[in-house]
Amino acid sequence: MQSESTSKAFGGETVIRFEDVSFEHGHNKPILDEVNFTVRRGTKVTIMGQNGAGKTTIFGLILGDHTPESGTVHLPNGTTIATARQVIPRDQMELSVRDFFQKCFKEKKYDLDPRIDNVLEVVNLHAHKGGQDIKDRPLKMFSGGQQARLLLASALIQDPDILLLDEPTNNLDKAGIEHLTQFLIGYQKTCLVISHDAEFLNAFTHGVLYLDVYTRKVEQYVGDYFNVVQQITTRIEKENMKNAQLAKEIQENKDKANFFAMKGGQMRLVAKRMRERAEELEEEKVDVRKEDRTIKPFTIPAQADMIGEIIGISSYSVISPKTHKPVIRECKISLRKKTHLLLSGPNGIGKSTLLEKIVNGVEGTVIAPGIRVGYYRQDFSMMDFNDTVYQSLEKIIRSVDGRLIETELRAAAASFLINSDTIHTKIGSLSEGQKGLVAFARLVLLRPGLLILDEPTNHINFRHLPVIAKALDEYEGAMILVSHVPEFVQQIRIDEVLDLGK
Repeated sequence: MQSESTSKAFGGETVIRFEDVSFEHGHNKPILDEVNFTVRRGTKVTIMGQNGAGKTTIFGLILGDHTPESGTVHLPNGTTIATARQVIPRDQMELSVRDFFQKCFKEKKYDLDPRIDNVLEVVNLHAHKGGQDIKDRPLKMFSGGQQARLLLASALIQDPDILLLDEPTNNLDKAGIEHLTQFLIGYQKTCLVISHDAEFLNAFTHGVLYLDVYTRKVEQYVGDYFNVVQQITTRIEKENMKNAQLAKEIQENKDKANFFAMKGGQMRLVAKRMRERAEELEEEKVDVRKEDRTIKPFTIPAQADMIGEIIGISSYSVISPKTHKPVIRECKISLRKKTHLLLSGPNGIGKSTLLEKIVNGVEGTVIAPGIRVGYYRQDFSMMDFNDTVYQSLEKIIRSVDGRLIETELRAAAASFLINSDTIHTKIGSLSEGQKGLVAFARLVLLRPGLLILDEPTNHINFRHLPVIAKALDEYEGAMILVSHVPEFVQQIRIDEVLDLGK
């Protein structure tokens, strides 16, 4: 863990200091409990913690969007901060790229266009691609991956003292992630990053702030990402060994106390001392930081009694990288039970758009009658954000079984770490990672015949990904998958590939 001397090894002065900061979301939902940590100027720090622990809340406190219940967040006077959020707000989707960037500044920038051109090059988007100026295009016209780059660029264009990046690799293809990684390696200012991409984090991290969802404290570590994960593992092993030894001594003292108490007379004083010693040992037990819980292995049941073709695709359109206009292509794809199709291609080619059209049964696509479609959208808009988790899961069960099966709902929720508090929380109030787990719980309850997944690894804790990959690998209906994470795709049986980039 970080000491003052190792902290100084990073160089600059303290630029962020949390002093006894406590914060809670609404009544009885504590997030931080008297948290203390410092971040030095010029360091690149990862924020770790389980989905829903409150990592994004720390960003909100730094930005001033949240006010601590107690304690203080110290920043030097005049410090500028910018953040690349996870998603573009829905009410900004109609804005042009130019207007979106202008909103980053309090006053009008008369040299905005050249600034935009420069920052788009940094994030590997080209302002005048195909002879068109993309600054006039509305945000809704861009793919998820392109929107991720615009979000990153909107933070970089401000040239802040502190850069806050929340899941910056989501929706980025391999080239985009490599570009961002190289940028951060050479970045000279202070940067805090929330991400579940271990390889990406390890490339540039100087240290880690670990937010423990159980103690609501922040632990501070120095080292690259993999080194810190090893430090945490070693610490947990030592704490567990110490507690096991203490538990043994406590039980021995209790047993002796019971034995001497039975003797009566002076032996009762001995028994009292034994009980007091047991209580002292109880206080010595360490609050072990419980490791991130991983979701249990699960199965997405396929719709029963399916025969023949589940979906046929005879044509599709892609966005030409030269003209930015749709181009129709012919194909002959037929998916039946146990057939998994991977859609591949670079950001902006039209993968998410094609999935949307498949779900809506347009553009050369025919889904067999009666087939239930399980659609995992990367923006989670297949869920009503005003529903509680319970209501969202209840709607799925009723749509399939015609009635509510309470035990089935509770079991599905529990298997995706949805506890008694979370289940009555509105979908819109969940972290992005928690929304992803709710989305998978819905798929389990739906028992779909056709599973359509658009970047299902986004926002999900990397510890959950092998479990999710195994469930998809074993899924026995028809499946169409889009994912930019090769390690994830390699764990899933893929029967056909449609490369939109060819």
